[in-house]
Amino acid sequence: MEIGNGPEGILSQEMTEKREEIVELLKTAYFMELETVMNYVSNSTNPDGVRAQQIKEDLEADITEELDHARQFAARIKELYGVVPGSLDFHASQAFLQPPEDQTDVVHVIKGVIDAEGKAIEHYTRVVEATEDSDPVTNDMVIAILHDEQGHRRQFEGFLKEYIAEGKASKSDLPAASPSPEEGSAL
Repeated sequence: MEIGNGPEGILSQEMTEKREEIVELLKTAYFMELETVMNYVSNSTNPDGVRAQQIKEDLEADITEELDHARQFAARIKELYGVVPGSLDFHASQAFLQPPEDQTDVVHVIKGVIDAEGKAIEHYTRVVEATEDSDPVTNDMVIAILHDEQGHRRQFEGFLKEYIAEGKASKSDLPAASPSPEEGSAL
């Protein structure tokens, strides 16, 4: 495995183009995390009903972790000689994670979390691939964050499977990679 050119690795002059590519990927990840924090705050506050309580509590706990991820991405952008962007560079993209009109629609919130986590997993996998041979520090950091996101997605897939088993959601609501409730998850 080749780790950059020269003793400075990704920080070397020869790696400027690769470093700038990685910084752009990290900026996207940074904004993904901040948008998730905004939507988790609203979706941990708005839902009503007894069944919503567990979802609200789990989202509330995830807010701190997602904010920590954004801070890690920001610090790494700076370490790679990038500039951490401000709010004017932000463009929202989490349409499925917007709060539902019906505040008892917990399935909508669950599906939104699964969608957001799935998109984070896809992007962070690209970052891992882009840094694999050139930037072991970023690679290790993103692998750890990717692990967290996979855990979040799996947790909310479990919530959705419970709603599917009760007939309050459809199997088609599960992401393609998820086994159906009958295929290995005890409810």
